[in-house]
Amino acid sequence: MSSEIILHNYPQSPVAEKVRVAFGLKGLVWNDVEIPRLPPKPMLTALTGGYRRTPVMQIGADIYCDSQCILREVDNRFPEKSYMPTPDSGLLWCLSRFTDGALFDLAVKIVLGAAGDNLDPDFAKDRGQLYLGDDWAAGLKAANAQLPHLVSQLRAPLSWLNDMLSDGRPFLTGKHPAALDAQVYHVVWFVRGRWDGGATALGEFEHLCRWETAIEAIGHGKVSSMSAEEAVNVAAAATPMTSEGVIGTDPQGLTCGMSVSVCPDVPSNEQAVVGTVRFASAETIAIDRHSEETGAMVCVHFPRSGYRVEIQ
Repeated sequence: MSSEIILHNYPQSPVAEKVRVAFGLKGLVWNDVEIPRLPPKPMLTALTGGYRRTPVMQIGADIYCDSQCILREVDNRFPEKSYMPTPDSGLLWCLSRFTDGALFDLAVKIVLGAAGDNLDPDFAKDRGQLYLGDDWAAGLKAANAQLPHLVSQLRAPLSWLNDMLSDGRPFLTGKHPAALDAQVYHVVWFVRGRWDGGATALGEFEHLCRWETAIEAIGHGKVSSMSAEEAVNVAAAATPMTSEGVIGTDPQGLTCGMSVSVCPDVPSNEQAVVGTVRFASAETIAIDRHSEETGAMVCVHFPRSGYRVEIQ
């Protein structure tokens, strides 16, 4: 049980859909733990130490935060049907910072802006603070007022992708699906499913819609339901399996055992996760923390790109 994949997520999450599709690309077997859409998320934060974003992957007592970190770990553990089927993996990872960053943020502004006053107030405040910062209410009004402009900004990259697919290739990088397909798909899935104008906006892109249908048909792999309590028990019965060490010359001078905090590098007022460095590289940091709720040690993994590490 401790080596099985557990994904803490909820059905409406676009970022979780990215990971679910990525699992499907490899035909993985995994356990689905449904978490609340809004805080508090006590069973999740018992494992993460405060990180509340969706999704979070758990394998035993190793906890993986952020889809960037999740996809990299999955590809390392299950190298068959690689997420990087071309020699250009570095370029594709760089491109993912656009799909998961600016492109997704643009889609969020469109969806939230189009909803306007129809948004649930608690949901509007929570997501507004996450994606628009402290002055989220003004940001939502601006997104609503600027909706045609925002859609025009989304239309350009969609047209580029559509033109690329016009040569008949089944997937974005060629014959085989890649992480990039999941990373672009979750934006398209979000726009179509959560914005009333999504189907119309996407309808002009014939080849992109063909590709979208093909990705949807791949599915999510083989999924079983698991309770949050069961997932916490799995962590409590396991020990972290991550290697110890700091690779290369760390620019922050990190060393194993050093006390640090980690949080998303955006002004969202999210709780930082505090622990001691177990592993650090250019791509990843993993910190050990004692979970009072599980009574055990867990190792929480984050990407370095997009996250702020502070020495305590």
